[in-house]
Amino acid sequence: MRHIAALGPAALLAGCGTAAPLAPPQGASLPTAPYGATERPSAEELLRREALAAPERSVELRRRSEERQDDPFDLPPE
Repeated sequence: MRHIAALGPAALLAGCGTAAPLAPPQGASLPTAPYGATERPSAEELLRREALAAPERSVELRRRSEERQDDPFDLPPE
């Protein structure tokens, strides 16, 4: 009985997601155009992330432990 009671709210919450494109609510509009821009960006343009906002990982993961190089700035606390 408890399992059914727990699955009910979970099923309701799972249905909250939407697959429709994002749009401002009724009576609201998108933000104004940025300073110097000629037109307002669309909702899709506002959601697009630039490369600096989500950079790709450029460091190769180590597959086994290796000896660290000496760090001259790793000083003990005074």
